[in-house]
Amino acid sequence: MASLTLFRSSSSASPATDTVNEAGGAAYALPARHALAQLASTGCLSTTFYASAETQLDQTLRFAAAVEPGFLARTAIHARERGRMKDMPALLCAALAGRDVALLERVFPRVIDDARMLRNFVQIIRSGATGRRSLGSAPRRCVRQWLESRTDEQVFRACVGTRPSLADIVRMVHPRPATPSRAALYAWLIGQPHDAAALPAIVREFEAFKAGAQSAPPDVPFQLLTALPLSEDAWAAIARRLPWQATRMNLNTLARHGVFRRGQVLHEVAERLRNPQEVRRSRVLPYQLLTAHAAAGPDVPAVVREALQDAMEVAIENIPAIPGRVHVFIDMSGSMHSPVTGHRPGATSVVRCIDVAALFAAAILRRNREAEITAFESKAVPVQLNPRDTVFTNAAKLAALPAGGTNCSAPLALLNQRRAPGDLVIYLSDNESWMDTPQHGRFGGSPTATMREWEMFRRRNAGARLVCLDLQPYAQTQAAERADILNIGGFSDTVFPLVADFARGELSPGHWVAEIEKVQL
Repeated sequence: MASLTLFRSSSSASPATDTVNEAGGAAYALPARHALAQLASTGCLSTTFYASAETQLDQTLRFAAAVEPGFLARTAIHARERGRMKDMPALLCAALAGRDVALLERVFPRVIDDARMLRNFVQIIRSGATGRRSLGSAPRRCVRQWLESRTDEQVFRACVGTRPSLADIVRMVHPRPATPSRAALYAWLIGQPHDAAALPAIVREFEAFKAGAQSAPPDVPFQLLTALPLSEDAWAAIARRLPWQATRMNLNTLARHGVFRRGQVLHEVAERLRNPQEVRRSRVLPYQLLTAHAAAGPDVPAVVREALQDAMEVAIENIPAIPGRVHVFIDMSGSMHSPVTGHRPGATSVVRCIDVAALFAAAILRRNREAEITAFESKAVPVQLNPRDTVFTNAAKLAALPAGGTNCSAPLALLNQRRAPGDLVIYLSDNESWMDTPQHGRFGGSPTATMREWEMFRRRNAGARLVCLDLQPYAQTQAAERADILNIGGFSDTVFPLVADFARGELSPGHWVAEIEKVQL
């Protein structure tokens, strides 16, 4: 009899693995375009559970060099406009500067759309990471055009931030002021003699307040005021004017300075946080609201916490109702308990990958109340949640489940044991499965266990589709891309319309990469 080990039956639809993942388990390597898209949508250039910041940088630059400049430019735009990332789009623009300066000038205004992005771009160029340490003529021209396209007040408001500061950037690019007020502003920024009377009105008000000639704080970025001795009245005035994102990020600061003891100001802050137009305009990520809610200290009133819950309902409104039977698998493994944006000295997020996965699972349940949620680590465990509970409540319940190893095939195996029906399966994971690899560190002989279980599931559920939502910037997957499988990455609610389109069979071949290719240059 022929050897069943050598000549076992196999499905041509499930390819053999071709790499090992960061945890040492058998996996499939993503093609360069897809790997770049994954890194651009989840990478924050910080140390993750399995990879260092340097490794992320090296991988990103390697994949960026492997794709054509047009796709690189489109990925930068997609990561900024759809993924709402900060460091990665700036890095991709810096890489593009060394390959196609004409394309750089076309995409620069869309990617480098605020002062923080400008500082990121300039710092990355100056670091030499992309092959040059000076801006060069085309990037310098882009920066000058960025400055020229903004009003005096916008330039002044952009002066918050360091390394490099806006003053450093002005010194580097030597912009030519078109008006006396802009000339005075540039000189004021870099500490040069200037005509104080020609300064923009907002700068004159700021200087008057610093000198004690004006009692009420001017309407300037509050970061410029916090180093000054401010009264409670001044803090109340600042709170009334804070932009939405600054309000979200400084609730404890406002509470510490007595702002919430004033009923009217408290009401205004809460109404600002829950205002749907303000939430949409801010482009807040759902996990950022989770951060604010978790970080709010005991002095932040309940009405403000409730406003954050209302804001969350707006932030997840892009999560669609999906027809059919939906299964959501949430990874509880140890690596999922690392910070979602990686470790950064002095700036590590309190939000972990598991928190974001739990948040997304709870949000899917809110819109798809018949969805079944299964948690997994070394084994799979069905989870019962009340879809009427708040997203924050259900996310906290999921995030509190115990951790273990990583066995991505376990929840599919459980469904197969139950002979469960299903139309859409969604993984919320970092896809670093290793416990279901027959021989640790070996690949190439057979599909992953996840692919084998998925084939069994599909035989019972013809037309079922699988989505692997990766929350970490790794370049491998447990399920090879094909017509019924979508690999996608990101923390943003904007990934879910793509999931819905895929579930309806409306995504074009190539799935996520095809969405990036649709970006107009």
